[in-house]
Amino acid sequence: MAVEGSLYTKNHEWARIDAGIATIGITDYAQQMLGELVFVELPAIGKEFAGYDELAIVESTKAASDVYSPVAGKVIEVNCKLESQPELINQDCYNAGWICKMQITDMKSIENLIDSKQYEEYVGGL
Repeated sequence: MAVEGSLYTKNHEWARIDAGIATIGITDYAQQMLGELVFVELPAIGKEFAGYDELAIVESTKAASDVYSPVAGKVIEVNCKLESQPELINQDCYNAGWICKMQITDMKSIENLIDSKQYEEYVGGL
């Protein structure tokens, strides 16, 4: 399930953009495929990423998976709750389970993202 108003990558990350700030996480499809999450390695505050750079790591009982930055930007906040409660991503990946917030440094980086309808069509074809 995709959320209208969010943007997506084909690697199953989402970004909700407001006033140049992107809130980022993994999609419902991704968390379902991974299964029960047991660990999240968050990015460092202040670190800069280009679009599609490795941003974080999520680890489940099945596998570890890289999370890629959907935009170019600088990390300004991380969801510290995930350090002790990684299952928040399984329970509510689009709200309580967000991974980080980034100040977008290159607005052109959002041009490669797809909207919720395009993402659902993409996932439907997998």
